[in-house]
Amino acid sequence: MRMSKAALVIGSLFILALSPAAYARKDEIYTARGNNLAVGGYDAVSYFDAHQPQKGSADYSTEYKGATWNFVSKAHLQTFLADPEHYAPQYGGHCAWAAAAGTAAKGDPKSWNIVNDKLYLNYSPRIQKRWEKDIPGFIHDGDANWPDVVLSED
Repeated sequence: MRMSKAALVIGSLFILALSPAAYARKDEIYTARGNNLAVGGYDAVSYFDAHQPQKGSADYSTEYKGATWNFVSKAHLQTFLADPEHYAPQYGGHCAWAAAAGTAAKGDPKSWNIVNDKLYLNYSPRIQKRWEKDIPGFIHDGDANWPDVVLSED
């Protein structure tokens, strides 16, 4: 029995649509529309060093995981470059509470916590308060969900 070319093409497209490679990969690092700035242009090292977010400068920037990272000084840039996995926010700067719920949402650089020497951002101060009610549980769920969230379709 011969299959028509149309049936063969349609069948191939159906199989392709079901394959994991067909799913759109979300950007691993959250950046706002219209720019490519990680952490909203804030210096990721400043959360650890100054214990508050500080706006970075394009004078001290680098590319990492497809996003531009700005810093307040050459020293902060060099610190980041020495160990970017340590300073980059968890879940790529997406909301930690949303990651725990199995979805992706923007992370607000002004709604943050450092837990076990890792930086977490949340969508808003209101969501951050929810997240703070069970930080260990939300981190556990976020860590478990994040690989699937990044690979899921929008």
